[in-house]
Amino acid sequence: MLGAPVWSSVRQGLSRGLSRNMGGWASGEGRKVDITGIYPPVTTPFTATAEVDYGKLEENLHKLSTFPFRGFVVQGSNGEFPFLTSSERLEVVSRVRQAMSKDKLLLAGSGCESTQATVEMTLSMAQVGADAAMVVTPSYYRGRMNSAALIHHYTKVADLSPIPVVLYSVPANTGLDLPVDAVVTLSQHPNIVGIKDSGGDVTRIGLIVHKTRRQDFQVLAGSAGFLLPSYAMGAVGGICALANVLGAQVCQLERLCRTGQWEDAQKLQHRLIEPNTAVTRRFGIPGLKKTMDWFGYYGGPCRAPLQELSPAEEEALRTDFTSNGWL
Repeated sequence: MLGAPVWSSVRQGLSRGLSRNMGGWASGEGRKVDITGIYPPVTTPFTATAEVDYGKLEENLHKLSTFPFRGFVVQGSNGEFPFLTSSERLEVVSRVRQAMSKDKLLLAGSGCESTQATVEMTLSMAQVGADAAMVVTPSYYRGRMNSAALIHHYTKVADLSPIPVVLYSVPANTGLDLPVDAVVTLSQHPNIVGIKDSGGDVTRIGLIVHKTRRQDFQVLAGSAGFLLPSYAMGAVGGICALANVLGAQVCQLERLCRTGQWEDAQKLQHRLIEPNTAVTRRFGIPGLKKTMDWFGYYGGPCRAPLQELSPAEEEALRTDFTSNGWL
């Protein structure tokens, strides 16, 4: 059970949340917050001794802020959140909020394995400046994480969150796809505004869009590799690791899709598939951070047990960018 101090914080947070606009339950005339647009999932820079490098974090943010992103995702999978302490997770979000423009949205990863811990982390993320909470599926006991368990989990979190909640399905990391029937049920909650779907199944994305069409619910593609087909299926944006290095190009793809320039969009999408795969499924965060170093950002090391790329992997990574004209 949540302790008295936490329940007090819950009540205070709900009071604040009900009266907020862009960062709260509803925007405008009873509508949920609009999360349309492109978001880079910000990496967490570390020093050579594996401490969080807040100075480099702010430098990266200033550079990323030159692109027309809708906002930033902080403490998502690319932020190595499972390797950070709770206090580090909150401090990173706080520093990002201070460094970023007030007109940008900050989506903070607040997912934990238990519902209680997720509620507490979500409250804390709201207190340090998050506009919305992105909540990954709990997955350690994935064999019991059926629709009923996940609906219960997300409903409790959304009921008690002073900020909007974005569902987060990333089966490559969790081994668990948030079931479509659960998404449809949760889309009816007044404080659940959308989903980041990283599975890459565009038929699933289309089905979610179709089945939630009567709800004020939005779908974000979880990767730049399937951004165009996601837009074609009704997605409204993307949270794309590749935007950390090719921000202008990912935003251009968004613009082409939203303005119906499908032929040009297709050509650009084709050139982004291999680089995107390289910094996600193929080489992961070590590949993304290495590429950031090449493009003038600070990538730096990952925290153990993630290891840096081998020379052969680094060469293969470079080839995926040079062969498509990006390096």
